[in-house]
Amino acid sequence: MTFQFRTLDDADVTGKRVLLRVDFNLPMKDGRVTDATRIEKALPTIRELSDKGARVILLAHFGRPKGKPNMEMSLQPIAPVLADLLGKPVGFADDCIGPVAAGIVEALSDGDVVLLENTRFHAGEETNDPAFSESLASLGELYVNDAFSAAHRAHGSTEGLAHHLPAYAGRTMQAEIEALQKGLEAPDKPVIAIVGGSKVSTKIDVLTNLVGRVDILVIGGGMANTFLAAQGIAVGKSLCEHDLADTARAIMARAQETGCEIVLPTDAVLARGLRSGASTETAPIDEVAEDMMILDAGPKSLETIKDRMDRARTLVWNGPLGAFEIEPFDEATMGAARHAAELTRAGRLVSIAGGGDTVAALNQAGVSDDFTYISMAGGAFLEWMEGKVLPGVEVLKA
Repeated sequence: MTFQFRTLDDADVTGKRVLLRVDFNLPMKDGRVTDATRIEKALPTIRELSDKGARVILLAHFGRPKGKPNMEMSLQPIAPVLADLLGKPVGFADDCIGPVAAGIVEALSDGDVVLLENTRFHAGEETNDPAFSESLASLGELYVNDAFSAAHRAHGSTEGLAHHLPAYAGRTMQAEIEALQKGLEAPDKPVIAIVGGSKVSTKIDVLTNLVGRVDILVIGGGMANTFLAAQGIAVGKSLCEHDLADTARAIMARAQETGCEIVLPTDAVLARGLRSGASTETAPIDEVAEDMMILDAGPKSLETIKDRMDRARTLVWNGPLGAFEIEPFDEATMGAARHAAELTRAGRLVSIAGGGDTVAALNQAGVSDDFTYISMAGGAFLEWMEGKVLPGVEVLKA
């Protein structure tokens, strides 16, 4: 069920103090930003607010300082990088609440941008303490959340603030919610989901939710071995959670009830060890020798996946089909990614992908720009696939 939410189109921001929650939890080394992707993602919303004459007050967390100031996790090094990308000065406040923050916010003019210190330097952030949210709220007149990746946490700056100020979705958050609604809430059918990765144990909730929501579920990577073993197929030395055989069988039984087709590998690329240039062989899935490991789906399995994609209108993807980081065990993942990209370019498929390994695989295949939407949100994307309510999204409902 899709829902309506408030966006910047609904907000009059001119001359207003706008608290903007962004995701600046990015890679840093020796106090230097090593990857500015998340800053770049936030630029459209920051620019729009600034151009419309808002006084933009940025809130973000970084790392896990456990509710106390820790200068190794200060946001200060981010301010000059943001200023450079934004093409205008960005102020910095040594705290996110209290007199220091208030004084800096008070001095802002229309269009100015300031970054406040790490919200997690206060214990009230992660406990969602109403007093902390109120202190943050006192600095602004409107609240905009543009950090979908933190939306699965009910924290002071992601959920609590929305109870004190009029709340809106920023442009990145808006794009994410709209894409995800297209993926599972109100998709063009048939829907195919690809779920891969090493372990079933990390994705039980995802698989359980999806068999009731999608038409075709492709299970790949190490987790496919658990499903194969649960059917009595010998998987040799492959990664496999034999103790989850009952769980796998329960998911397959549920899929049968809901009419969801589960696609598992029918052939595999095998080797005696996971290393680059290893000697490999391809065999039917029921002919895996005791000393061999399944490290990728085989060519017949890939053709089946492509065929099922051809029948679908919507694709949701999380997790690779094999050990894609090491050649030649990347072929199924690369082949499926390129086929999905081709269908998307032809207007035949809405393709939505997320999760760190998936994003890395799509980059490796050179098709990231061809997918309809790629989520960088990690945990929040996974919880959405599990069908869970995301507190930071829920509070934006109109």
